Amino acid sequence: MTLTTHHLEFTAVAATPVELDAQAGAQVRGALVEALWGRFCANHAAPTCGACPLLRVCPVAALIAPMREEGETGGEQRPRPYVVRPPDAPRRYDPGDSLRFQLGLFGPAALLFPYVVMAAQGVEQGGMGRRLPENGGQRGALRLTEIAAVSPLGTDRQILYQSDQHHVQSPGLPVTAAEVVAAAEALPADRLTLHFLSPLRLIERGQLMHTFALRPFVQRLKERLDQLVTAYGDGTTLPRLDFDALAEAVRVPHDATRWVDLVNYSSRQRRGLPLGGLVGAVTLAGDLPPSLRTLLVWGSLIHVGKNCVKGDGWYRIGVD
Repeated sequence: MTLTTHHLEFTAVAATPVELDAQAGAQVRGALVEALWGRFCANHAAPTCGACPLLRVCPVAALIAPMREEGETGGEQRPRPYVVRPPDAPRRYDPGDSLRFQLGLFGPAALLFPYVVMAAQGVEQGGMGRRLPENGGQRGALRLTEIAAVSPLGTDRQILYQSDQHHVQSPGLPVTAAEVVAAAEALPADRLTLHFLSPLRLIERGQLMHTFALRPFVQRLKERLDQLVTAYGDGTTLPRLDFDALAEAVRVPHDATRWVDLVNYSSRQRRGLPLGGLVGAVTLAGDLPPSLRTLLVWGSLIHVGKNCVKGDGWYRIGVD
């Protein structure tokens, strides 16, 4: 199986007060998409990207509305080739405070890095977060100071852009399938803890899952990875998992997850959209086969469940 991911970390300084939601991934994504659309869309008259004749050659559509080619299975759109990782607390940033957020790019989407950089710079004009009275009803203004490539499976970091310099480097530190397998092999085969850093929102048989269950979690993760590999990798997916055997071999001895209700207001749809889900930690124990450990490492890179592009479904793997 071949799929490459790149992970970018953006550092900015608040120029005016910035106030973000509890799960700010949707606000980060919205600011970036708005900047992409404003700067690079060549046909604002089109009602949607899918209805635009420039669809196949447009960098905006390639990131925010990738459509399936003729003959591809699935819905009209491919899974989007990125995920947002929201800033850590605090939610309020005063002028001079720094904030960081991350963006993961999958497959050929990394070739669109120059557009991502210019979109991030465009956020300086459009702002981010809630509209505040002290900002005259405008969003908080940011000044982008640094972009770095980071390795989620290690500690390496490569500076790509700094505001006091005039050049931008191409992103290095790609995460390859071979590195994922190596990371999975280094994990314990009998006990792991998943730390959900943003809400895990899973649907099982048309119903929201308010408690953690291993089988639907693994099923949704496998489906997501297969879709990304088909769209942005070589199309060769991981071997089929025996979910019945996993259910017998793996148990959940400790579940410290809890449900949180979060809502993001969409100015485009003019309504609140749910972002809530499970946060906290869950421990898996028993016979954790290499296939499961590999899938879990992939999940830590690509996220799982609903609203991945808005930052939901992000977790880290611990060995405690």
